[in-house]
This record gives sequence, C-alpha cells and structure tokens, in this order.
Amino acid sequence: MRYDFMEVIERRNELRAVSPRRVPSASRQTGAVNDVARARRNRPITQLICVCAAALLVNLSACNAPMVLSGLTPQPTDPTLPQQTPKPAPTAKPARHAKKSPPKPEPTLEELVEYLRGKLLALSPSDDINDNLDVVFDPAASSLTVTQPNSRCDHFINALDANSLSWDIFDPGDTHNEREELLRLTVASMSGKTARICYDKDNRLDKSVTGNRVRFLFSMRKVEQFPGFQDDMTKAVKKLIALSGGVPEKALF
Repeated sequence: MRYDFMEVIERRNELRAVSPRRVPSASRQTGAVNDVARARRNRPITQLICVCAAALLVNLSACNAPMVLSGLTPQPTDPTLPQQTPKPAPTAKPARHAKKSPPKPEPTLEELVEYLRGKLLALSPSDDINDNLDVVFDPAASSLTVTQPNSRCDHFINALDANSLSWDIFDPGDTHNEREELLRLTVASMSGKTARICYDKDNRLDKSVTGNRVRFLFSMRKVEQFPGFQDDMTKAVKKLIALSGGVPEKALF
C-alpha cells in the first residue's frame, strides 16, 4: 500500500510538469523573444535620455546655487549700494605727554629797573610841567630819581609796600590851560618809612610834597598804544619792590 501511494504522488508530479500552465506556448515564446529584441534596440535611446536628464539637472543646480547662497547671505538695505566691509576699530595710541618747557627765569633787579626807567622816558607826558626828563637809579640807596622841568624827586623803592599799588587817571589842566590826561601810578610806603623826597628847580627841599607815597606819571595818549601796559607795569613794580627790600605782595584775602 505504501508503494501505491508513492506511485500516485509520482503521477501527480508528472502531470504538473506537463501542465499547460507550466509549459509556455509557442506564441508566448515568440512574443518574449520580440520583447527582448525591442528592449535591446531601445536601450541606447533610454541611456541617451538618462544622460540628457542628468545634464539638465546639473545645469539647473548650478543656476540655482547663487540664488540659494544669496538668500543665505545678508544683503544691504539699499540694493543699489555695494556692501561695505566694516572697518576695523583703530588701535588706541599711547598718549604722548608734551614736554614741559623749562620755566622762564625771573627778571633781575637791573632788568626791572631798566624796564621802569625806559617806560617813564618813552611814555612821558609832554606838557612842559610833568615831563620825565631823566630817570636815574641808585642801587646803594635803592632810590629812583626822576627829574622834571620844575622839580626832582628821589623815590625810595625799598620803603614801599607792594600791596598798596593803585592806578588812576589824572587831569593836570586848570580853568585857563588844558593839558593831556595822565595815567598815574601810586604806591604807599610801609609804616614809619619815607617814600620820597622832592626838591624844587633850585635844589631846595619841597615841603609841600607828601612823603608817604610815590607817584609815576605816564601820558595816557601814549599808553593807549600799548595794550596790557598797566598789567605789565604792575608786575614789574611789585617784583622790583620785593627785590629792593620793600614789602612784597601778599594774598590778604
């Protein structure tokens, strides 16, 4: 019985091998051959189409690359203006300290005397009364002698107080005679000291002159030609008083 069963199975296998489903017909075999031939003929065309498509894709990618990059790169606000590259910040340079010029040397006693003497002569009044005809300094007595048409006065610089210096405009004219205005410098003496002694044209002591102050006269018309004259003369006289042994300037307030 076992053998009979095996024979049945072998017959079924033989039938399946010769089944029309398994063995293609002659027409089907002919169509398959034609399809293979047609595919072989169309293969170059297909390959050419693929090559063209790939080339077109590469070109499109190359054209779109700048647009993509430009979209990623920030653009300037005004498209007509070129993009400006920011300039690097300037490096800080070390500060250079200017060399201080050496202090100007202080004028000497002789230089101050010559300055005062020169201004008294150059800017002298010209009214035949108050003219400064001659100016002489005696270093031994620290006195400045000023000679005028009708008098002569000895001014003792070492007896003066630099803190009492003052300026005023003096009109020497009277009801009958008009004279030019004068710029007058007045300096008082220290307490208990004589500031000046005056003599008339006959060399006699003039007791009408007050001895507790000195006065130097300048032509107002001539002084106006020298801006800053009063400030310069004030400094010179104060320094001259200090160097001569008088009372130097002090900041009292």
